[in-house]
Amino acid sequence: MRDVTDLPAPHRRSFLKYTGALGAAAALSPSLAACSSGPQSTNDTGGGKGGADAALTAVIGYGNDGSWDPTQTASAFSMAANQHIYEGLLDTDPISREPYAALATEVPSDLTGTSWKFTLRSGATFHDGEPVTADDVVFVFDRILDPNTQTLAKGFFESWLEEARRIDASTVELILKFPFPDGLSRLTLAKIMPRHVFSRPGAWDDAIKGKAVGSGPYRQTAHHPKSNTTFEAFAGYNGPRPPAFKRMNWLTIVDAAPRVAKISGASAGAQIADNIPYANIEQLEKGGMSVQGGAGMNNLFLMFNTRHKPFDDVRVRQALHYAIDTGKMVEVALRGHGKPSSSFLNEGNPAYRSAKTVYTYDPEKAKRLLKAAGVTGLRVEVLAVNVSWIVDCLPTIKASWDAIGVETTLSPQETTAVFTKMDQKQDYQVVAAASNPNQFGPDADLIMHYNYGPRNLWMRYARWADDPVARQLFKDMDRATREPDPDRKKAMIQDYVDVVAEQAVLYPVVHNELMTAWDPRRLSGIRAQPYPGINLPQAKWA
Repeated sequence: MRDVTDLPAPHRRSFLKYTGALGAAAALSPSLAACSSGPQSTNDTGGGKGGADAALTAVIGYGNDGSWDPTQTASAFSMAANQHIYEGLLDTDPISREPYAALATEVPSDLTGTSWKFTLRSGATFHDGEPVTADDVVFVFDRILDPNTQTLAKGFFESWLEEARRIDASTVELILKFPFPDGLSRLTLAKIMPRHVFSRPGAWDDAIKGKAVGSGPYRQTAHHPKSNTTFEAFAGYNGPRPPAFKRMNWLTIVDAAPRVAKISGASAGAQIADNIPYANIEQLEKGGMSVQGGAGMNNLFLMFNTRHKPFDDVRVRQALHYAIDTGKMVEVALRGHGKPSSSFLNEGNPAYRSAKTVYTYDPEKAKRLLKAAGVTGLRVEVLAVNVSWIVDCLPTIKASWDAIGVETTLSPQETTAVFTKMDQKQDYQVVAAASNPNQFGPDADLIMHYNYGPRNLWMRYARWADDPVARQLFKDMDRATREPDPDRKKAMIQDYVDVVAEQAVLYPVVHNELMTAWDPRRLSGIRAQPYPGINLPQAKWA
């Protein structure tokens, strides 16, 4: 997303600014999870029966201690919260992902040119009472596009957006490098932040730590890392999706058992929770909860260290994929709520096509590939995140690899520990983790460049960007981004996804559903998302 969404190497103040990219990253240790229900004073649910003074309590299965800077974060908790705190010029519906006017008064109708003009909503103010102006919009886009500032959002805009210009106090113009209709939905990733707040010295560090001041329907009232974050309805909000709850308390409970307990039974302390374990669905439904899933890009992926032999050999990487009994993994670990991957993209993506290389369970082929690569007596340590559903999948990987003569050791650890090792360029063999780039949108171009690019985070971890195949892949991806014909662009994406599948450097093993549970006796208007978090601007008390 620089040459088309190349993710910059992260600023090391906080790895967790990126952890939402792992879908269920930011897992906490059991000791932290056990105390993550939050300070007692913030646990008020208002009796859970609705009413003007009732507070909605939500349980989020991801940590709230990642970065809250909207230009940097991929933290699942922070991104979900920021959707309620901030607005873009345009935002997207959480389910349909269709753009709608947020801070802007309308969605541009002519997408054939290289100029989009936006008029800001009259009377829009930030949570501190100051008006939203064109200067705030330009301030945010200048930060995103600044070549000397490394932000995650840069990768979503730099390839196609030239600049943002102030026309007058309430009008801005975006200048594109070439016509790029897909950019409309990406504007939700540029949350407009107050210049008078975040231009101060040290303000971006404060944003990373949790300071949030936006113009959205809810304002942040308290933030307790590794515990909870609270919100209240913003009285000055005059946008399209007004708040229905006077107050909200979002608890971060990463460990599955206390998370489920918090929404279970007659004395449940919360009305909604995401990241529901498959094993608890029936229990919750019997207790009167609605439990629904969203199938999307959520996946377990393997990433190989291509500088560590023999994983520099594509045949070894392929062999280990062919060896995995993905059918058993779906049946046992995922309880049927998933599918073996047949492409990097999930089957629901508009650009999906089954890849030319599909890793169906074939242990004999795996053995032949290892033999052809001259590999015998291979020992593999799987460095894995300790997200509950990933941990459930690991025994199938071990059993499958052991069965073809690969001695396998499982090493699940906290997410921060896993990726700190790679940030420090420590040696490793293979990582098993979760990813869900759908939280940035379903745009296949964005998804692929988020994971693959000459300077992005993941290729730095995999140490593959200098490979001749990789260099050609990146060129093909760039050309696809600039292709104006939608059908041709789709075909070009499908072609380079075939290369990604064949190389298996960073590649999904299974795609699975994410489950959300809520009490329908208390809440209505809930829609389960296929990516982490919850979205409540269209929800209300039942």
